[in-house]
Amino acid sequence: MGLRSERVDDLPLLVGQLERMGIARLLDEHFPRHGNWQGLSLGWVATVWLSHILSQADHRLNQVQSWAEQRLVTLRICTGQLVRALDLSDDRLAAVVEALSDGERWTAFEDALTGHLVRVYQLRVEQVRLDSTTASGHHGVTEDGLFQFGHSKDHRPDLPQVKVMLSTLDPLGMPVATEVLAGDRADDPLYRPAIARVRASLGQRGLLYVGDAKMAALETRAEVHAGGDRYLCPLTAIQVPAEHLDALLAPVWAEQQPLTAITRAQPNGVPLVVAEGFEQAVPQCAPLTPTQEGPAGTTRADGDQAEPVTWIERRLVVRSLQRAAAGAVALDARLQKAQAAILALNERRRGKLRPRDLPSLLQMVDAIVARYTVAGLLQVTAHEQVQARPLRRYRDRPAGQAVERELSVSVAVDDTAVAQAKRRLGWRVYATNAPATFGLEQAVRAYRDAYLIEGGFGRLKGQPLSLTPLFLHRDDHVTGLIRLLSIGLRLLTLVQHVVRQQLATQALTLAGLSPGNPSRSTARPTTEALLAAFRSLTLTIVTSSGARLLHLSPLSPLQTQILALLGCPPDLYSRLAAPSPQPPQRMSER
Repeated sequence: MGLRSERVDDLPLLVGQLERMGIARLLDEHFPRHGNWQGLSLGWVATVWLSHILSQADHRLNQVQSWAEQRLVTLRICTGQLVRALDLSDDRLAAVVEALSDGERWTAFEDALTGHLVRVYQLRVEQVRLDSTTASGHHGVTEDGLFQFGHSKDHRPDLPQVKVMLSTLDPLGMPVATEVLAGDRADDPLYRPAIARVRASLGQRGLLYVGDAKMAALETRAEVHAGGDRYLCPLTAIQVPAEHLDALLAPVWAEQQPLTAITRAQPNGVPLVVAEGFEQAVPQCAPLTPTQEGPAGTTRADGDQAEPVTWIERRLVVRSLQRAAAGAVALDARLQKAQAAILALNERRRGKLRPRDLPSLLQMVDAIVARYTVAGLLQVTAHEQVQARPLRRYRDRPAGQAVERELSVSVAVDDTAVAQAKRRLGWRVYATNAPATFGLEQAVRAYRDAYLIEGGFGRLKGQPLSLTPLFLHRDDHVTGLIRLLSIGLRLLTLVQHVVRQQLATQALTLAGLSPGNPSRSTARPTTEALLAAFRSLTLTIVTSSGARLLHLSPLSPLQTQILALLGCPPDLYSRLAAPSPQPPQRMSER
């Protein structure tokens, strides 16, 4: 007789969701293996590995085999496959990420996966959000390598990095297309290929593409419009310089331009005004280069002549009240610090460097003004007082007079300039070609949902996907791993979306997800909290005379409710305790 136990936790739920997403089937279809591949298929190896990553928040290859050895019975029942620990060896996992690095096959798989998920989960396809992030690591830099030095979004310019471009479906934040690129690539040129990938994957037009200021290049906006889609993005300070913005706001300051209030509902139901703004229509014209998409959705040949695209663009001039208030507080703080730093130049103390003349003093003042970005907001006056001081005779030096220059500076706030600076705070200009039915309030709300994709980056680089720190060093392995993790990100967004949607439909909330406050309830739980609710489930295995008896920890009412909200099969967990004969072992398992 043998007695042992296995930690089950969220493993059946993860495997069940990945199976519903069709991951194993689609991977096996698009990444066929050669005849020497034995054991678990590539698709099922990736499925089990993703379950490990999502459950353990660890992507290291050398941790999976030992983890699987402690859960073989659970894995075999959940997958319906004869899982061996050797199927999850680091060599086998390396083969998986190497296969996923094939760009052509990955594109075909990702398109098929997106179409499958849209159908199965009945997703609404109206709005796509695009953005990029970077992942840094202690990697070697080669001329054509993936890891390069570039503008770091992790604030680590000293480390080489890889860039990840994501196109996600709102309001889920579910990835539609994933691009892994060299870390020195600029962001602006990445948007047009990303939009082309989304168009090919979804096969739809008339979508709204939302991005940050790096999507605002005129060529990108022209291509989106020419392809029959809509765009929404803020314009940069280069596209709308300060003098242009002042001209736009002059009628507002003169109280000649009415403003539309933009509100947000508070928990008590009372609307709160969060922004205000107005819009203008601006005609636009831009040529499409030969490699860009034409108006009919076709691609021009290299010899074709570029044709101009003309359209009417709506410029949305919006002021965020919270951003304006925060900017005013920050400006006041900078002014105080700048004044204190300038007046400190008057102090005399041992070891302190003092300016020798007025130009040196003014140069130090300019440096302080630049450091605190308060140019034109302070009235600074430098003073020079010349005094004659008698000198006594000393040795060979005759008695006489010495001329001393006493330098000082005074500073005052220019109230008029500060008031003018504060009234510019919080204003931003957005561009869109969406029709007027897509109003100012809708546009602001759509752009403010940028946290959806930022949350995806947080999951990708932090827990539970844990891309960083990155332990792989081969470029193809890194590419394959990021693509694998993007599948995990799809699962996280889908589970969260389904549960929140069901709770909203049934007017319910979930309680018991907060360990420190079990009575607290929420209608918007995260996938991480839902998975954590399944911790401590254990499968006890008693083996005797060729048969085995299985006992699973009973599910709590919260766990049962979560499974029902996700539409999981009733026996998703109970089948683990179903009696079955001991499966035969292979020689390699003994």
